[in-house]
Amino acid sequence: MWLVKLLIGLALAYSVVVALIFLAQTWLIFPTSLAGQGAPALPPEAERLELATPDGERLVGTRIPASQGHDAPRPALLGFGGNAWNADALALYLHHLFPEHDAIAFHYRGYSPSTGRPSAAAILDDAPRIYDYAADELAQSGIVVVGLSIGAGPAARIAADRSPRGTILVTPFDSLKALAQYHYPWVPVGPFLRHRMPVADLLGRADGPVAIISAENDAIVPAARTGPVAEAARNLVFQVTLAGIGHNDLYDSSAFHEAIRHALRTIETQ
Repeated sequence: MWLVKLLIGLALAYSVVVALIFLAQTWLIFPTSLAGQGAPALPPEAERLELATPDGERLVGTRIPASQGHDAPRPALLGFGGNAWNADALALYLHHLFPEHDAIAFHYRGYSPSTGRPSAAAILDDAPRIYDYAADELAQSGIVVVGLSIGAGPAARIAADRSPRGTILVTPFDSLKALAQYHYPWVPVGPFLRHRMPVADLLGRADGPVAIISAENDAIVPAARTGPVAEAARNLVFQVTLAGIGHNDLYDSSAFHEAIRHALRTIETQ
């Protein structure tokens, strides 16, 4: 009898844990409060951008123009950050890496000061809209899209549905479903996951040049989840895995700075 009671208790505990993960999945995937804590002071030349969506929401972004004194105009960089990145911080980060390029980034839907509620579907749908706005109003010499981690989803959507100068993906995963199954193999992810982001499938429809940068010690997006992205790319012009680096310490690494600059130079020569 005690064994039956133990099994029932374990089943109940398992059910509770799975239910909590199911209810918390949106926050786990899109931790909006964490992104709000990373807002930096922007330089005086930074411009605030606003874009209205067809369903009445407001997407807010930042553009930091290229520094003066450079030669011919370069393509603008349109960045999509990781799930805890602040868009202002991303624009500033790209500006520091590439001062000769305009740097543009938008706060995801539901990430203040953008309005609405975050979801994979909404972020994927917003991405081409953001690209069209940037291409029509801001970028005179084309756009290179940069997607970091979960930002690989909207970047791949643009690569599939538009014609950017190129796409740079940093620590991308093949799909949110596959990544969730990797981290939670004991959870029935298929029927429970509300957010779908098929990065590899989207990238398989893209014809433009693609660069992929991954981290050898990435415990969040392992090589098994990045590999299918590279395999799906039709026009992979640059790929590197940085040794001895993890998912979160990647961005402070000089090896990464060199790699992403190399990736952009390679795309610009295509």
